[in-house]
Amino acid sequence: MFDAAGLRVMRAIADHGSFTAAAQSLGYTQPAISQMVRRLEERSGTVLVERNGRSVRLTQAGRVLARHAVNVLAALDNAEAEIASIAGLQSGRVRLMAFPSSSATLVPRALAKVKTEFPGVTVSFSEGEPPQSLAAIREGTKDLAVAFVYDDDDPIKGDDDLTGLVVLDVMVDPVRIALPANHRLAELAVVPLHELTDESWIAGCERCRGHLLALAGRNDFVPDVSFETEDYVAVLGLVAAGLGVALVPELILHSASHPGVVTRSISPSSKRTIRIVTTPDLQRVPAVSATLDALCASAREIQSEPMRDGTPSGYPALST
Repeated sequence: MFDAAGLRVMRAIADHGSFTAAAQSLGYTQPAISQMVRRLEERSGTVLVERNGRSVRLTQAGRVLARHAVNVLAALDNAEAEIASIAGLQSGRVRLMAFPSSSATLVPRALAKVKTEFPGVTVSFSEGEPPQSLAAIREGTKDLAVAFVYDDDDPIKGDDDLTGLVVLDVMVDPVRIALPANHRLAELAVVPLHELTDESWIAGCERCRGHLLALAGRNDFVPDVSFETEDYVAVLGLVAAGLGVALVPELILHSASHPGVVTRSISPSSKRTIRIVTTPDLQRVPAVSATLDALCASAREIQSEPMRDGTPSGYPALST
């Protein structure tokens, strides 16, 4: 029924006592003020202003409207200031979910960039494997998801349906084999998977385990999975103790290593694509866009660096 301009007019009339003075304070003409008052009276169905020559006086209804206008206009002014602050990246909130092996590498660098460049932006972070993170984007509980898909996964499968989402592929992450340092194949630069058919295996998350089973199946064996953990530091510890071998994404090797473990390329080769997912509307939110850019920059940096054991990375060059 009432708009902000009309409320400002009523407040100005209450403060200044005439249409002319109210018009001057607001930068309007006197006829414009009169028209706005008439429109307010038509909408409210009652008289708001008593006219007495050059001066005016608010009726009881007019005084009620002017009194409430103070709080309403203050709330609108605060909202405008807050929105302007968000649009100018002086503030903002971003909810990020990422898979665990990125939370030790890709994510910390990106969050440090955001904190340095936009100290008023707050990024909350939680871990989650896809498809959990993609479901959170669709449910509106997260703004950005760092997810991954193996090269033997369908691009759109079940809960990973990406229809209508913004998907940026930022890294192609090679998969390596982790072996005990004294393993019979440790001296090879590339380890054929068919040489590992009799080994005990260590598997990680559900998707990683599925990838291992699919890769082994294409090489005509079923892996004997003796241990399961999503903690890659634990994986390397188990491998170093001679308890098994494991597929390890190269990304984690930029933050974790073990003196008793060597990692080698595998044949046939395998990889996963790391991607950032959001919605078209969220991508236009300045704080979300800034965080997305920081994640992309973090991915580019990691691809140019050697792993912690000094081994050159095997990342292919990306055009993005």
